[in-house]
Amino acid sequence: MEHLLLLLLFIPLAGALITACFGGAAKYIALVSSLVSLVLALVTAVNFVPDSSVQFGVNCPWITQLGINFHVGIDGISIITVLLTNVLVPLIVLSGFPHDYKSQPAFYALILFMQSGLLLVFTALDAFLFYIGWEAALIPVYFICAIWGGKDRIRVNMKFFVYTVAGSLFMLLGIIYLYLQNPAKNFDINAFYALNLDPVQQSWIFWAFFIAFAIKMPVFPFHTWQPDTYTEAPATGTMLLSGIMLKMGIYGVIRWILPIVPAGVQDWGHLAIILSVTGIIYASVIAFTQRNAKRLVAYSSIAHVGLISAGIFALNVQSLQGVMIQMLSHGVNVVGLFFVLDIVFRRLKTNTIADLGGIATHAPQLAITALIIVLGTVALPGTNGFIGEFLLLMGVYQYNIWFAVFAGLTIIFGAVYMLRMYQQVMLGKTNALTSTITDIAGPEKIVLFTVCALIIVLGVYPKPVLGLSEAAVQHLIEQVTQKLTSVN
Repeated sequence: MEHLLLLLLFIPLAGALITACFGGAAKYIALVSSLVSLVLALVTAVNFVPDSSVQFGVNCPWITQLGINFHVGIDGISIITVLLTNVLVPLIVLSGFPHDYKSQPAFYALILFMQSGLLLVFTALDAFLFYIGWEAALIPVYFICAIWGGKDRIRVNMKFFVYTVAGSLFMLLGIIYLYLQNPAKNFDINAFYALNLDPVQQSWIFWAFFIAFAIKMPVFPFHTWQPDTYTEAPATGTMLLSGIMLKMGIYGVIRWILPIVPAGVQDWGHLAIILSVTGIIYASVIAFTQRNAKRLVAYSSIAHVGLISAGIFALNVQSLQGVMIQMLSHGVNVVGLFFVLDIVFRRLKTNTIADLGGIATHAPQLAITALIIVLGTVALPGTNGFIGEFLLLMGVYQYNIWFAVFAGLTIIFGAVYMLRMYQQVMLGKTNALTSTITDIAGPEKIVLFTVCALIIVLGVYPKPVLGLSEAAVQHLIEQVTQKLTSVN
């Protein structure tokens, strides 16, 4: 079974190399590669035993002089992100089919290369390997945004690049420090977990890692790169960034901060929750003022990620289980939202809300699928967004009632600005521009119908997802509690 994980990691890489060599067939090769990865991910999930152990592990010497191993594996936490990546990449590839991108082989090869980097991040059990995957996932999306983005792409992309590289540098310093403190002089994650760092050391390591992860999510006030980047990036780039890449930051906090520096979390987690809740309120208020629908969804994403971040640092079973399922739900929903806006932009050449209206009259299937996605985003009971946000709020409530009150604003505010946007874009009277719109067809239907099906299925029956992560989450809480007891 260990070969399953190696195949998961290397098939996207092989697919990227093959795709780069072909012209008109590039997008079809990329789709086949991503579908093969999806099948492998589903086989992995079916064969996964839902306990706290690491499974499908591979541990091979790599750079022996530095104690670096190619050490990968999957547990109940990483299985969620592995599934998320392999479910969304085929949809993201298919969403690019209606576009006539220049240099298609390079475009689709970069998507698959990024998929391989993301999977390496989510399965790495060696800190150096984790860092390699972290940087490898950044390079493709940088070029996707820089080459195929909007008019202001160069300035915006440079800001995004500087932010993420600066954050990565802090994380690298933290990794090197942990390596130097490790008597075994290796980068193995279990050796890092076993370190007995004093509270001062843990505080420094906490911030070294948290800055990198907070930029990637992003959490207030490290978010300023996000709205411009999401707006200027091509639709495919925006989906990769919002649907999967920001989950790298969430996963990083869970995997590398909580078990390694629990005393740092104890000292600074309260501030992290304050920043997260501040981001919810700030992003929600800013979303009300947006005239561009794509920017509105970008700020909505910041608000929802703020709730997820608060749930991590609430540090109880309910909140972390909420994080697990909400990572999956948010990825599905935000990809659906950005694809709807991409369809509108391709047909009408605008995402300005004031220029739209009455689209449902001429594109009823687009309007219906968009409504289902919006309802999932605003956490309507029976949709995928509800169970995650319910568990997150319950977990934050256990930590502090007032944080839960303010965090709950993400649902209230989100319902107002998302439904108002839907009303202004899809309902009402048509105008000279929107009367020309045509309904969804072909690959557009496949993507949107699949997204809607996932929203409903995960909302009605979330038990399989929660069952995959439950034992690993409980083990993580016990691990953190034991380390805190020994430190105190």
